[in-house]
Amino acid sequence: MNAEMAPFTDDPIIRLDGVNHGYLSGDNVLGDINIELKSGSFTFLTGPSGSGKTTLLQLMYLAQTPRQGRVSVFGVDTSRTPRKDLTHLRRRIGVVYQDFRLLDHLTAYENVALPLRVTGKQEKDYRDDVVDLLNWVGLGDRMNARPTTLSGGEQQRVAIARALYRRPKLLIFDEATSALDNESEAAVASVINNLGRKITVIIVAHRLTSIRDCDRIAYMKNGEIT
Repeated sequence: MNAEMAPFTDDPIIRLDGVNHGYLSGDNVLGDINIELKSGSFTFLTGPSGSGKTTLLQLMYLAQTPRQGRVSVFGVDTSRTPRKDLTHLRRRIGVVYQDFRLLDHLTAYENVALPLRVTGKQEKDYRDDVVDLLNWVGLGDRMNARPTTLSGGEQQRVAIARALYRRPKLLIFDEATSALDNESEAAVASVINNLGRKITVIIVAHRLTSIRDCDRIAYMKNGEIT
C-alpha cells in the first residue's frame, strides 16, 4: 500500500506512522497511513471525493487526533503532548480552505489583519506586513475592497495572504482551487508556485492544472495512500 512512498528522513515537518482514523461507529476513514512531508517539499494529494483527503489534512493541522498511530509535527509527537500545549505548533501551520472563510463586512486588508488584531497587536506594528502580503499576492490595488466585490480567485488570494501572516513553516491547501474558473485558478496557482522552497506545501485538489514543480503526487482511495 505505502511501499513506494519516499523513505523517512531525519527532519520531516510532518510524519504519520501507522495512522488509522474513523467514526464512532467503528468504520475507518483512514487505514494504516504512513507518510511524511520533508522540509521545503511540495506534495500534491489527489483522489476521489470521500477518499479521506480532508481527514488526513485535519490530522496534519491538529484539528483531529488519530484513533491509532502517531502524528509528529515539527519533531513533536502529538500523541504524547497535551492538547493545550499544541497551540504553538498550530501557529506554525497555515491553512487555506476551499470556502475562503472571509468576513464579508471587512475589507481584504482587514481580513488579513484580523488574526493580528484579535491578539491585541497595534496596527502600526503590522500594517506594513499586511500591505506587503497583499501586494505579493497581487491585490495591492484591492486591499480596501470587500469580499463580495472580489472574484473567487481574488478571495482565495486574500485567504492565502491571511494564512501566511505568521510566516508558517507548513502551508496546507484544502481544495484551494476546486471551485475556481480556469483564469482564477491560474492566478492562485501562480501564487502557490511562487512560494518556492521556503515553505513546506501540501495541496489537495482534483486536478493538476497550472500547478508545477511538485515533488510527489500522492493518490488516496478508500482511506489509503499510493
